[in-house]
Amino acid sequence: MRTATEPADTATVARIPVRYILILGGLSAFAPLSIDMYLPALPALTHELRTSASAAQLSLTACLVGLAAGQLLAGPVSDVLGRRRPLLVGLACYTVASVLCVFAPSVWALVALRLVQGLAGAAGIVVSRAVVRDLRSGTAAAKLFAALMLVNGVAPVLAPTLGAQLLRFTSWRGVFVVLTVIGAGLLVAVVVGLPETLAPERRHTGGLADTGRSFRTLVGDRGFVGYALTGGLVFAAMFAYISGSSFVLQDVYGLSAQTFGIVFGVNAVGIVAASQVSARLVDRVGPAALMRTGQVTALVGGLALLAAVLLGAGLPGVLPALFVVVASVGLVSPNAMALALARHGRIAGTASAVLGVLQYVVGAAIAPLVGVAGTRTAVPMAVVIAALVVGSVLLSAALLRNRPAA
Repeated sequence: MRTATEPADTATVARIPVRYILILGGLSAFAPLSIDMYLPALPALTHELRTSASAAQLSLTACLVGLAAGQLLAGPVSDVLGRRRPLLVGLACYTVASVLCVFAPSVWALVALRLVQGLAGAAGIVVSRAVVRDLRSGTAAAKLFAALMLVNGVAPVLAPTLGAQLLRFTSWRGVFVVLTVIGAGLLVAVVVGLPETLAPERRHTGGLADTGRSFRTLVGDRGFVGYALTGGLVFAAMFAYISGSSFVLQDVYGLSAQTFGIVFGVNAVGIVAASQVSARLVDRVGPAALMRTGQVTALVGGLALLAAVLLGAGLPGVLPALFVVVASVGLVSPNAMALALARHGRIAGTASAVLGVLQYVVGAAIAPLVGVAGTRTAVPMAVVIAALVVGSVLLSAALLRNRPAA
């Protein structure tokens, strides 16, 4: 029986204010905003700072590591202090780090600052997921996650295009000026428009020992781990695409920075469309079935991409396969998150942190691999993406074999 303080899991609950969805969507979009917007500038950054492609990609890795590690801190802290205070501190630090990135004198200074930027931005990502679990659970949470994807899906649509257009008028440093404005804007939006969602009586009071028990509970839950890894590997396939596509599509296949931005945006539209299909169908078929459909879609796209690259099919073979892989994230991600969080409402912040760490640690490890063979071949990116989607299907079969179709 549901208590008065637990979130509802049906469609009959009071409608969530649109401003909540917009703010939470913006917060959960910190990753695509922080990463995608400067992807078109990576080649220019490499030349201006007189560094290698691998060193430039380390600025991406540093941000991903920060996004992962920061969630480990912000998630449990938000279970103890509530959602607003950690969120406001993170937004303020993100804004300051973005200002400093504008003036980075070397690639190594940029790498260090990107780490700080990721650590701070992690608060927005982890707290936004925890707030969803504070407000909703089950199928209703899956629908809300899909609604957030409609908002934060716009970020990868606009971010690379905006980054590419900025390069026509300024250097890569202008990208971080825009990120500064975004960070400051979200800080104001949270102060004005997002109240505390975790009531004092639902907060943790057991300190570090209680936090440790929460982590052990999550890691010992086969279903939680299965859903987290299933979604995490598909998410990592998208990171491999994010890390490698700038060099592959521009240097290997000859796209301009502006055309690359358009292609990247079209692929992001696929995520938005798939997430909205998920929101419309989740009441009828359930989140587990939609997640599995997304996995199969990703598998087909990943294997098609590998075949297109190895057979030399060029852009006509590569671009549709990439679209299928990226779009599948819109089916897998919201449903895997809802299923993973379904039984852990009391420790939603910590559970959200573990989900984020799995996603971003794998992403950070994967990002440099797509550049190990240089910038003249698409094979590493295709191999990594195919391996990740195959791994997602295999792990799902092993860990979620007898799970109920929630």
